[in-house]
Amino acid sequence: MTTFIWDLDGTLLDSYDAILAGIEAAYTHYQIPFDRDAIRTYIMKESVHALFERVAAERGIDYTAFNAARAEHLTIHNHLVKLLPEARAILQWAKGQGIEQFVYTHKGHNAHRLLADLELDHFFTEVITGDDGFKRKPDPEAIDYLVDKYRFDKADAYYIGDRQLDAECARNAGINSLNLHVESNSYNQHISSLLAIAQHVKKGEL
Repeated sequence: MTTFIWDLDGTLLDSYDAILAGIEAAYTHYQIPFDRDAIRTYIMKESVHALFERVAAERGIDYTAFNAARAEHLTIHNHLVKLLPEARAILQWAKGQGIEQFVYTHKGHNAHRLLADLELDHFFTEVITGDDGFKRKPDPEAIDYLVDKYRFDKADAYYIGDRQLDAECARNAGINSLNLHVESNSYNQHISSLLAIAQHVKKGEL
């Protein structure tokens, strides 16, 4: 049986405006200049976690407090989060094909609220967030947990994301990678859109 594990930000959700609003609030609190375009480029390539670790070290501020200043603004910006085009359609297609679906995201517990607000939560058997204590991507710990718990076949499992970090996580876990921005290579298949997934994956087939 085919299994999909989804990233959220930049994959199913257009959430970067909300993410940047939270980052800007933290930067403002600590009187740090905010370069929106440069920060957006950095977090799309790396992660918010990597950005905050770097800035905290450079400026000699406490990372936990710095990140908390960002986190407290997340839910008030939920209204800025939108579904990416084709997201609902591909989730519905996968459900119709009998594909079991999960989420693995670095986003915190707010992910559950967002998925409920967007009426997507019913598509997923389990949602793993960055607050659940697993090692961060590209470490495969969270995916290994899902494999062990639900006993699905790695050969028929796909991690679908939008960053190099996602593709590397899939490779490290020994499952297939479908990625919106990483080019096709020995361990990843580039997809031009979410609906293109249906062209690459068919129930029971690789």
